[in-house]
Amino acid sequence: MQQLATGSKMSFIPNPNLKISNRPRWRLPYLYDLLRELVSREMKLLYKRSVLGVAWTLINPLLQLAVFSFVFRLVLSVDVPHYASFAFCGLLVWSWFQTSLFQATGVIIANRPLIRQPGFPTAILPVVIVMTGLIHFLLALPVLIMFLLMDGIELELVVLFLPILQVLQFAFTVGVAYLLAAINVTLRDTQHTLGVLLQLLFYLTPIFYDITNVPTGYQSLYYLNPMVHIVTAYRAVLIQGTPPNGLPLLVIGFVTAGLIWFGYRVFASASDRFVEEL
Repeated sequence: MQQLATGSKMSFIPNPNLKISNRPRWRLPYLYDLLRELVSREMKLLYKRSVLGVAWTLINPLLQLAVFSFVFRLVLSVDVPHYASFAFCGLLVWSWFQTSLFQATGVIIANRPLIRQPGFPTAILPVVIVMTGLIHFLLALPVLIMFLLMDGIELELVVLFLPILQVLQFAFTVGVAYLLAAINVTLRDTQHTLGVLLQLLFYLTPIFYDITNVPTGYQSLYYLNPMVHIVTAYRAVLIQGTPPNGLPLLVIGFVTAGLIWFGYRVFASASDRFVEEL
């Protein structure tokens, strides 16, 4: 890949030897190389001139965990076993989802030089953002495992379900990201509105409390939120040592497949006007 300086950021343009072709045997290596370079760029830009660097991935959820532990263990006395591991697991899963959506919504506007490059595959940009979030999640996973061990939790064989959950969350997030990224180019209030909605959804997802604490009459509404099932599945695998409930995950899988198809179609249709809108 060649680097092109644009303002204070480094934008990447395709290597001339990596010509875009309609033939998959040429296009797939090109997209893989481009994805790798863009993810690397994103990681470098996030922690440029940062003293703590990637440690910031853990600082925010750890601070939130400290607050939640104080409030819900000492003030409100929520009776949840292994609360530190319980809350930290939910925070890491939610942080990946929330940060990816918020950043992906503005990714087209933030990458004007790339969008204006002839032949640049704009559909890769939301994937880059979600992939960067996945890397942060993987970097924080050893710390979560440390919390589990400190809580006296032993990892069971069901931990092998973890990659499946990560793939499902990755695909679901990408599908939503395509829609938000396309809409935000025309309606610039989308990113601001999303911030408010994600904050509300955070409290409506059992991150720092158990779903059993929700009144029975409202639990059916909670279960309409896909993130409830995804967070619960992570906790089942990592904390409870039991297989996740397969039926809701299977439904989310089918919904995700349709969401990616629909989101990509909307994004591809809108991409023809990206240069004009920017």
